[in-house]
Amino acid sequence: MIRLKSIQEINKIETASKIVAELLERIEGMICKDLPTYELEKFAVDFIETKKALPACKGYNGFPYALCISVNDTVIHGFPSKKEILKEGDLVSVDCVVNKDGFFGDSTKTFVVGDFLTEIDKVLFMKTKESLYNAIEIAIEGNHIGDLGNIVSKTVIPSGLSVIKEYSGHGVGLKMHEDPSIPNYGRKNTGPVIRCGMTLAIEPMVVEGSPDIYVEEDGWTVKTVDQRRAAHFEHTVVIEKNGPRILTAI
Repeated sequence: MIRLKSIQEINKIETASKIVAELLERIEGMICKDLPTYELEKFAVDFIETKKALPACKGYNGFPYALCISVNDTVIHGFPSKKEILKEGDLVSVDCVVNKDGFFGDSTKTFVVGDFLTEIDKVLFMKTKESLYNAIEIAIEGNHIGDLGNIVSKTVIPSGLSVIKEYSGHGVGLKMHEDPSIPNYGRKNTGPVIRCGMTLAIEPMVVEGSPDIYVEEDGWTVKTVDQRRAAHFEHTVVIEKNGPRILTAI
């Protein structure tokens, strides 16, 4: 069931979302070569605590960390690690969900360490980000959820990229994952009608090569079979009469 949020609920979801936005902005300033990804985890835990909030991912179905940190051929759900040291040209996706007083904000950004190693890395980064904002732009009352996935695919596939079909965006706000599911592919004018009061986590997950993926033995880390690179961008958005408004933005 899709839950439409009241103004009071949206305000509280926005409070949680702003914590995520500020955290990812701080993390962007930390990304550099020779940094163990676990240092980002430590910072995030301390930062969220100072906001009197909770890292919603930690403990969710047994997930052990506050952040999902996915580097290069890891698409999503990567574990922070003291052994994974960032290198020049790495693509680093950082996904965070914050629970503030029972309300949730969710966002992901992909960062590049230094400069892109290849032109296709740059295309992947730029097109994935572009597809997110293209989808947000049409997340207006009366359109359909299928429209969002349709425009994500149309943005990235002409560049030779692929979308991940096994995982999708979702509703968010009163829980970390709510209805509706928001795939990154689909046909226009299909799926639930978008209505005012929806709060959606729209999140293109895009790869350079084949869309085939697998889950590592830890039960969480999702990687590309062909070891090509991935990018992931996500915002929590509320649908209002005047159009979509990004809650996870500074």
